[in-house]
Parts: sequence; structure tokens; C-alpha cells
Amino acid sequence: MKTFEELGIREELVRAIKELGFEQLTPIQEKAIPVLKNGDKDFIGLAQTGTGKTAAFGIPLAELVDINSKTIEALILAPTRELCVQISNDIENYCKYLKQIKIAAVYGGASIETQINKIKKGVHIVVATPGRLNDLIRRKKINISSIKYVLLDEADEMLNMGFKEDIDTILELTPKEKHTWLFAATMPDEIHKITKKYMSDPVELTIGTKNAAAENIEHLYYVVHEKDRYTALKRIVDFNPDIFAIVFCRTKLETQEIAEKLIKDGYNADSLHGDLSQAQRDKVMEHYRNRNLQLLVATDVAARGIDVSDVSHVINYQLPDEIEIYTHRSGRTARAGKSGITISIINTKDIGRIRRIEKHLNKKFIYTKVPDGVEVCEQQLLSMIKRIKKVEINQAGISKYLGSITEELQDINKDELIKRIVSLEFNRFLDYYRDAKDLNIDFSKKDHIRQKEPSSKSASIFINLGSMDGFNNGKMLNYFKEITGLSGDAFARINIKGVYSFIDLKSDEYLDDILQSFQGELYKGRKVRVDDNSRERKARIDDNSKKRNSRKNPPSRVFNDFGNRKNKKKHQAS
Repeated sequence: MKTFEELGIREELVRAIKELGFEQLTPIQEKAIPVLKNGDKDFIGLAQTGTGKTAAFGIPLAELVDINSKTIEALILAPTRELCVQISNDIENYCKYLKQIKIAAVYGGASIETQINKIKKGVHIVVATPGRLNDLIRRKKINISSIKYVLLDEADEMLNMGFKEDIDTILELTPKEKHTWLFAATMPDEIHKITKKYMSDPVELTIGTKNAAAENIEHLYYVVHEKDRYTALKRIVDFNPDIFAIVFCRTKLETQEIAEKLIKDGYNADSLHGDLSQAQRDKVMEHYRNRNLQLLVATDVAARGIDVSDVSHVINYQLPDEIEIYTHRSGRTARAGKSGITISIINTKDIGRIRRIEKHLNKKFIYTKVPDGVEVCEQQLLSMIKRIKKVEINQAGISKYLGSITEELQDINKDELIKRIVSLEFNRFLDYYRDAKDLNIDFSKKDHIRQKEPSSKSASIFINLGSMDGFNNGKMLNYFKEITGLSGDAFARINIKGVYSFIDLKSDEYLDDILQSFQGELYKGRKVRVDDNSRERKARIDDNSKKRNSRKNPPSRVFNDFGNRKNKKKHQAS
């Protein structure tokens, strides 16, 4: 494998890279850098997250930038503010000894005025999220009409998040003679459309198998009843005492609820989702990076762009709706060539989805039984013994207490002392798991058939935006995906009217989270109102039904009055 010096990179970059601890190139770096540093080709790079893609494009950009230029030379688009900041910081680190190269990170959730002032002072490379960049373009605070290089990082993620129109708007404003570089983990059809429209004879490089998961990730799945899902999560965590994991949930509401349950049950956990402010998100991520948290419970949108080393496990509390999302979730572990484990907690109706993911990724998933109480206690005991062996003894601090300690423990022999020390912490696990039930579904007895999961109902949503606001079905779907963080599979029929629309959901489990996501939302300065239309529709149907029934079967009082009048006439006639 080549070194950075062998690629002919300028000495200042090599020195900074070595100080960061990078000696050998990763496969994507070794193959991409020689192509990109010439600056004369469009490029498509397909590789899993954690394979060193930032250096693969960041180093060539630092080589190509004209430090004497008074205009922006390169634009990097990223799906999330976390990834935007990470890329900007990484390139600044590469350019440690090239101080003339100026870089600006442009993203939502931070002061736009500060970002504008930095751009005004002159920058060579802008790293941006599509939404904030389009905002700056509309305000005429940034000019991208003369850039030489555009890079789309995590392009498949950006499209999943509904940024297709934003990306089109941005790329249309860039010069035709620019070079476009695209990096992604998967290659959905939408990316093919972008490459055909904005690229000319691109060099395509694939590391590993296209659309496949990283080879060094082991995929396990546990099958439990729905009511046992959270208990299974805790038992899996307890069975892996040294776990450092990201737990993925599908909605913000579920993410918050699971994190709160874990904290209440004594786990070092916290949540990461779209309802947190930037300051809150930064605080959570700081705790997680410093390993003060053992479990980070996150939505897919919030976790995009997270680059944390040594994540041991990715846990799918719920399977995602799209296979590409599963691939991206898995990519949070096994970074930089390390190994990792992806765990999925499923019920019986999800087994078919596991088979489809297996086939798509060409990876064998291992069915694993949820450990019983004895197995959990055994793992915890062994972990405790290892910690005791590794503990550093503060000789100076403890020496003055040794006399008193020895005197206090002189009547206890060695074996008894060991048992008592271990029991101090271990007893709580023994007590908790003494009568722990078997969470695994017994397929031989077909109890998975007897205990069917409750079926979810569909739902409908009203929104006060429609065709007069520039929405069609596709734009409305992307808008909902961006605001809620849900995938397109969560939505069914979309009915666009003039000044309002109706959006049907495949399941009412998303309803409350969607309504919460839109609280305080503005669209072009106008307050967005989103209501549960299914309740109103049911009320209208019930009301109409009552009216129809009243016409068919008038109340008995009417019949009696009518009869009385009829009898009265007969009496008068007689």
C-alpha cells in the first residue's frame, strides 16, 4: 500500500497528515487521490462510511486551490450540520501548514450573520448544507458562479432527506465548465439521474461491492414479541458490558422515550433527534465522543454525519423502511478498517424484511437467541474480573489507609474476600435476572402464530399548503421527509389542493411524531398548520351516516305525531 509521499502531494500537506496519525492510505484514498489531484475529471466514488473519504477529496482540493483567487474555488455539499462541521475541521487540519487556504462552514442552527461575515472576508472552500446555502443564495450573500469544483458528499443521504430540488437549484447556478465529484455509500436511481445531468464522462470508482455493506461488520438479529422489544434491548446491552453503541429508532418520539427509559433503568444513555437545539446536540455528542455515554439513542436524520471512532455496536431497535438506510446505520460502526456488529431486534413479521436485506447486501445475517439471565450474569462477572485486573493502583494515595484496611479484613480469608468484593456490584444482576423469563420466540411451538402483533391503522393529515404554494406530490413528499425525518415508505396517497393538501399515512404510529415535528414550522414566513385529518374525516363520516339514517328511519316521535294527526282527522271526520 502506498504512502502519501508517493502520491506526489505537497510537503506541507504530508507533514500535517502525518501529525494526525495517518501513515498508510486507505483503498479509497489510494485510488481516488491520483485521479482527483489533477483536477481535470468528473468523479464518482462509491465506498462505505468510515473508509477515509474526507481525506480522499479534501487533500486533492487543498492541492488544487489557487490561494491568490479572490472568489470561491470549491463547494462541498453535505447532508447535515454535523458532517458539514466535521469536513470543514478535517480540511483545516490537512491545511495546518497552508494557512493561506480559507475554509467556511455554512449550515443551519448557527448564526447566519457570522457565516456571512466570514464569506465576505474571502474564502477558497465552502462546506455547506443545501438548505442554508440556498438561503444565502436567495439573500445574494454568496456567489458560486465561478467555482471550479463541486463535491457532493453522502449524496445518497442528501437525496434520502429530500434535498433533490435544493441540489438542482445549486448546481444550475454553478458554471458548466466546473468539475463535479460525487461520493456515496450506495447508488440509488436518483444519483444516476444527477450524474447523467451534471457530469461528463465521470471516472467511477467502487471500493467493495456496489450498494453492499462493509465486509468487516457482523449482522445479528433477535426475534421477540413486540411487548418484549425493550426488555430484549436491555438484556443485549447487559450481555455486552463493554458496549459502546448507537441505538436507532424510527421517530423522534420513540427515540426520546427509549432514552428516558434507559436512563431511568440506570444506563448511561441520551437521545439525539431533531427537536434538540444545536447547543443540546453538541453537548450530547461531546458526552458520547468522550465515552461518558454508553448508548446514544438516535433517529436516522440526527445521526447522519456522526463520525465517532470505536463504536462497537449499531442496534436497530426498529428496522428502517429502506435498505439504504440500514446500510448507512451499519456504517456508524467498523470505521477506518475496524470490525463492528449490527444488531436488529425484530418480530416475526420482520423476518421477510431481514431476508430481503440479506439478499440486497449479499451478507448472511445470523439468527441469535436473546441471552437468558444466567448467561448475562456470567458475562457481567467476567467483565468485572477483567476490570479488577486492569485497575491502576494509586500506591501513594492508598498506602496511608492500608494499615486500617488490613486490620479490618484480617479475619476474612482470600477466597471469602474475593467473593465479597465481587458480590458488591454483582448481586444486583443476580437479583434482577434470578427469575428472568425466556424472551425468545419458540418457533417449534408456533407461539409466534398464537401471539399476533396488533395491526396498525392508517391515518390522514391535513396541511395548509397546496399547489398555490408551489407544491406538487413529489415536493410535498420531500417536504414531509425533511421536516419529520421519516422515509418515503411511511406515506401513502398525497392529494394536493389549491391552498391545502391531504397526506395519508400507512400507519398511525407516525402520526403524533409528525404533528409534533411541525410545531412552530414556518414556510416562507407563513405558519404551517398540520392537523389529524383522520379524526375529522371519521367525525364527518359518522355525522353523514347519522343524517342518512335519520332520513331512512325517522325517530318514533315523528311516527307517533304523524299517527296521532291521522287518527285525529279520522275522529273529526266521524
